[in-house]
Amino acid sequence: MPQSPGPPNLARTLQRSTLALLVFWLVVAGALWAGFKWHEERERARLQPYVEANGSLVIPRSPDGHFYVAGEVDHVPVRFLVDTGATNVAISEQTARTAQLSGGEPVILSTAGGERRGRQLRNVPVKVGPLARNDATVTVGLISPAPESALLGQSFLRNFDVRIAGNRMTLSTR
Repeated sequence: MPQSPGPPNLARTLQRSTLALLVFWLVVAGALWAGFKWHEERERARLQPYVEANGSLVIPRSPDGHFYVAGEVDHVPVRFLVDTGATNVAISEQTARTAQLSGGEPVILSTAGGERRGRQLRNVPVKVGPLARNDATVTVGLISPAPESALLGQSFLRNFDVRIAGNRMTLSTR
């Protein structure tokens, strides 16, 4: 006569249950991580400027409410904050050194933090996407935590049609 199995081994059952729970939570954590990464990449893509078929540059509004776009000042890469209230394009002294922009006219800069000395250069090449000007006035003296940060002001913007509709700014040639 065959022998019936004995009582279940409690230790073995606990090990299997613990392993099953561990595998379950690892799968859940992996799925959450993948979902967050997918959402982050989708959000990053949504915030990237793009060029329309007519050559206009469309800049999505950032979550902080500003418009940011990659560009160049005298062929040196910068990250512009579009500032329609700024008179000129403004860059840091470090960016000016990298671009070998020396000299210029001494100026007093009026900022939210008070006045300070800077310098102003004329006829500097500035480029944003497909839009470029070789005659922008650039103020050197911007203080920013990131030296590659710059302001894109009216010395560049006044040459283009600037439209803001909803969460998009569009820069178009006239």
